[in-house]
Amino acid sequence: NVGRNERIIDADQTFSPELRHWRDVFWLAIFIIHLIVLGVLLAIFGLNRFKTADRLNIDRYTEGFWENNNGLTETYWPKYAVAGGVGTGLGCIWLLLLGSRANQMMKVSVHILTTYLAVISVLCFWCEQFFWGVAFATGAALQFLYVIAVIDRLPFTMLVLQKAVKLVWSLPEVTRVAYAFMAVMLLWMGIWSFGAAGVVASSRGDLGRWWLLVVLSVSLFWTGAVLCNTVHVIVSGLVFLVLFHGGRNASSMPPNSLMKSLRYAVTTSFGSICYGSLFTAAIRTLRWEIRGFRSKIGNNECLLCCVDFLFQLVETLVRFFNKYAYVQIAVYGKGFNRSARDAWELFQSTGVEALVAYDCSGAVLLMGTILGGLITGTCAGVWTWITWRDRVIMVGSTAMLMGMVLVGLAMVVVESAVTSIYICYAEDPSLIRRWDPQFFNQMSETLHQRLQHRSARAREVLTQNQLDSHMQDTFHL
Repeated sequence: NVGRNERIIDADQTFSPELRHWRDVFWLAIFIIHLIVLGVLLAIFGLNRFKTADRLNIDRYTEGFWENNNGLTETYWPKYAVAGGVGTGLGCIWLLLLGSRANQMMKVSVHILTTYLAVISVLCFWCEQFFWGVAFATGAALQFLYVIAVIDRLPFTMLVLQKAVKLVWSLPEVTRVAYAFMAVMLLWMGIWSFGAAGVVASSRGDLGRWWLLVVLSVSLFWTGAVLCNTVHVIVSGLVFLVLFHGGRNASSMPPNSLMKSLRYAVTTSFGSICYGSLFTAAIRTLRWEIRGFRSKIGNNECLLCCVDFLFQLVETLVRFFNKYAYVQIAVYGKGFNRSARDAWELFQSTGVEALVAYDCSGAVLLMGTILGGLITGTCAGVWTWITWRDRVIMVGSTAMLMGMVLVGLAMVVVESAVTSIYICYAEDPSLIRRWDPQFFNQMSETLHQRLQHRSARAREVLTQNQLDSHMQDTFHL
């Protein structure tokens, strides 16, 4: 309780300039240098095939390992424009329906994603794209198994998401922030897709062209994750203050909270955001998959031992890379690794980690993001199939990534509210009780059940180990 009170007192000085220092500056410099270098390369790739094949006369350097042709950038650039338009439209629809239909949209995302992946797999087999057909079929199977594994958690997950949507809907300025960052992302995607279209037009069936697109896609993923997490920091900082002060109109609420949160997110804390964005999403997704798979293994001791090893490894990484770090960054202005460790230690010391592990809200939001990306990629892929059938997978897969980034910028406002709710509940449960007493009771009851479940599992494992030890001693005798 003493630790909680000290943290809450510190939270009252969230936007004090004296407490803010530049964090993780090295990663900030790396990200900016990466954008500059990539921008130059994108311009070269796009201009080299714009209106005239090999305008910059660089094909002579690729002969022997690159099969050059006479494709043009403007042949494929409109396809990416369609992807940007569809992704933006889906993101805007999500934000517009946030207050009235968000819960239904999330339920649809959970149940329809498996079917959509299976349909895309069939289309890939029909187009004689065996590798991608297998990949999407595997994705559909994993998605189905994951939903089956966590089906009992979905009611609580939907409850948390519903309350997060309610909280975000009471703060209309956060949707304006999401719209603004979607516009910024669209500007960068215009440059990115120009270079990507030049790469697609540069050769036919060449491995080097795929490697270039992979590099460009990793860059786009990192840039999109940075913008998403910047929105995450802005929104979570504002939501934390609203919960802490008892409402946005409270007299104790700091003035211009949104603008101050925005300023710190794009200045002193931006390096921490760039650093965390490299690893957090991949580690979190791996953790979800291992948890779902682990719960369905059964009594296969060999397989269970291997999965437990991976599980412990990922759990260790989660201590240093978790999405709850962004709330700590927003509130206290810490570096990323310290924020991640402090958030995880806070959850473990209060027992809230059991509740966080039980919740699947992040996975549900990711399903909606993937579904939006698949729809975007399908739209661009169908148009490409009509004109250039040998480029369908290449354009469709990169367009899918564009759609995921744009829809993810809309989804992140709800995820920010979810993470802030858990941090506030761990810091001081009375903050949640004051905001929504019924929701507080439901969270407390679920936490009590999860802690009892863990205790029972621990006793069961201890009893089994003692029994095995006794049987081994008897065997030796």
